[in-house]
Amino acid sequence: MSHAFALELLAPARNLEAGVAAVEHGADAVYIGGPSFGARASAGNSMSDIAALAAHAHRYSARVLLALNTILRDDELDEARRVVVQAYEAGVDALIVQDMGLLELDLPPIQLHASTQCDIRTPAKARFLQDVGFSQIVLARELDLRQIRAIADATDRERCALEFFIHGALCVSYSGQCTISHAFTGRSANRGECAQMCRLPWSLKDADGSPVAERRHLLSLRDNDQTANLEALIDAGIRSFKIEGRLKDLAYVKNVTAHYRQQLDGILETRPEFARSSAGRSTFTFTPRPDKTFNRGSTDYFVNGRHGDIESFESPKFVGAPVGHVRGVSGRFVTVDAAEPLANGDGLAWFDAAGELQGARVNRVDGDRIQLVDLPQGLVTGATLYRNVDHAFEKQLGGKSAERRVRVALRLADAADGLALTITDETGVSATATLACDKVEARDPERARATLRDSLGKLGGTMFVAAADEVAIDTAQPWFVPVGQLNALRRAAADALAEARAVAWQRPPRALPVDPPARYPDTSLNYLGNVFNVRAREFYRKHGVELIADAFEANHEDGLVSLMITKHCLRYSFNLCPKQVKGIRPDPMTLWQERADGERVVREPLTLRFDCKACEMHVVGRRVGGKGVRPQLAD
Repeated sequence: MSHAFALELLAPARNLEAGVAAVEHGADAVYIGGPSFGARASAGNSMSDIAALAAHAHRYSARVLLALNTILRDDELDEARRVVVQAYEAGVDALIVQDMGLLELDLPPIQLHASTQCDIRTPAKARFLQDVGFSQIVLARELDLRQIRAIADATDRERCALEFFIHGALCVSYSGQCTISHAFTGRSANRGECAQMCRLPWSLKDADGSPVAERRHLLSLRDNDQTANLEALIDAGIRSFKIEGRLKDLAYVKNVTAHYRQQLDGILETRPEFARSSAGRSTFTFTPRPDKTFNRGSTDYFVNGRHGDIESFESPKFVGAPVGHVRGVSGRFVTVDAAEPLANGDGLAWFDAAGELQGARVNRVDGDRIQLVDLPQGLVTGATLYRNVDHAFEKQLGGKSAERRVRVALRLADAADGLALTITDETGVSATATLACDKVEARDPERARATLRDSLGKLGGTMFVAAADEVAIDTAQPWFVPVGQLNALRRAAADALAEARAVAWQRPPRALPVDPPARYPDTSLNYLGNVFNVRAREFYRKHGVELIADAFEANHEDGLVSLMITKHCLRYSFNLCPKQVKGIRPDPMTLWQERADGERVVREPLTLRFDCKACEMHVVGRRVGGKGVRPQLAD
C-alpha cells in the first residue's frame, strides 16, 4: 500500500478504555496524552496504559500518537526527553509536538507530527515544517479548500501527510495564537490549561458605546462537522482525518468514530486509488448518529468559505435536538406536545426567561405527561424542549458496540506427517501450523470437504474472519479429520498469525531534515511564536530567525496586545461587515463581561479590532499583572 494513497481516520482517546474503543470502532490511528506535557492537562495517562493501547492498536496495524504538545520551560526539557524515551519504549509510533525545542534534543528515532498549535496556514510554513523533519502536519481549522490545495501543492505527499480536523469542538482563535486564558487567569492554553473564556457570556458595544448584544456567548462556536466535505478534502490533499475530543466521554468516541468510519469506507468503495491505512473492518451494533452525543450544533466552518452558521451564541453546552413544546407544568410533572417519543432516563433541556440553559432527567413517561427527577427551573408553558440525552441510544453504546476483524484466507495442504494450515491476512502476512495425524479416507468426500471448510472457518474467538470462499482445501483428497483436531490446528494457526503480525509491524521512520537547514519563512518572531526555552531559540536561530521574542507565558508583554486572532467576526455575525453593508466603517468595538444584574465583571473591556483585508478579528487586551487596570473574572 502506498502511503501517498492511504487515508487515516485519527480518533481521540482520553484514556486506555477510550483508545481501545476507538480502534474497535474503526480508527486507523489514536492520539492520547501521556503523564505530562499534553495540551489537555486533565487527560494524562500512565506509560503502562499507553503501552497496552499500542499493543492493541498494532494488532490492527493502527498507530498510536502521543500528544506532547505544550510549550516547555527550560527546566522541563530533560523531563520531556525522558517522557519521549519512555513513549518510544512503550511502542508509541509518533509524537504530536508544538515546541520546536524538542527537535534540538537527543530523541529516539520516533516520527514527529506538528500539532495544531503550530498554526499552519500557509504553504511556506507547511513546507518549512516538512523540511525540518515533520512527517505529518495538522492544518489550521480555518482554511478553505483552495488554501488546503495550495499547501498540498507546496509539500511532498510522500514525505509529509496533511492532517485536518473533521469533527468536534472549534477553538475560536487560531490554535497556538490564543493567550486570553493566560492573560486573565495565568492558565495557559499553550501549557494545557485553557480556562475556556471563549465559552463565557459577553456583552458587545459599538464604537459609540451603544449595546449590540448583551450577555451572549459571543466567542463560542458551533462544533465542526465535515461529513459532507470528506471527498472534497481528500481531493484537496488531506490524508489524515482527525476527530477532536480528548476530553470527551466514551459514548462520543464510539459514536463519532463509527460515523466517520462508515463515511470514509463508503468513499473508498468508489475510489480504488485510495486505501485504509490500517487492517480490519468494524461492524457495529448501533447506527452512528453524531447529533446524539455531545455537540453544540454543527458547522463546516470555512472549508467552503465564510457563511453565517458558525456561532453558538445561545449556549456553549449540549442543548440537544428539539422534541416538543410544554403545554403545562405542575411541580415535577410536565405535559408536553412531543414530536418524538420520550423515554425514562432521557435528558431534557430548555431555556429559561433569562436565556440560561436548564435541564432535568425524565423519571417516568405516561403518555403526554412526564415526571422529572428534579423540580424544573424556569420551565414555563410554551417553552421548547430539547433532548440532550437519548437514554435508549446511550444504552446501546454502554456495552460492547463494535467488533473489528482482520480478513484472512486459509489453505489446508498435505504435510509429510499430516496436515498444514496456512493463514494469510489482508496485508499479506502469513503463518502456518501443522498437525501430525493419520490421513484417513473419508467415506463421503463431499461431506468431509464441507466439514473441513466449516471447522477451519470458525474464527469467531479470534481477531480474524474468513468468508466461505476463502477457505481452500488443497489436499490430495478431503481426508477425514476429527473436529477436535481441526479446531486445535485452526487455533494454532490463528495464534501464529497474530504473533507474525506483531513481528511484521514496523514503526514509521523518523524523517530527516533537509541539509542545509531550511529557512523559516520570517526573520523575526513576536510573542505569538511561543518560544519559551533556550532550545527553541536555538532552533529558530539555526533556521534564519534573527529577532525572537519570548512567549506570552514569560510575562514580558505588559501593554495591549492581541489576545486572540480569529476568523470569527462579530461584525459579520451582526450584519455590520463593511464588505457587505455600504457606508459602514470597521471601527473598533468592545467586549464586556457582565452579570445578569448588569454589574461588570471585567473592569477593563476587551477591544475588538477588525483587519478586513485579512478578514480577521483581533481581541485586544492586557495581561493580568501588566500595567493598567486588572481584569476580574466571575467565579
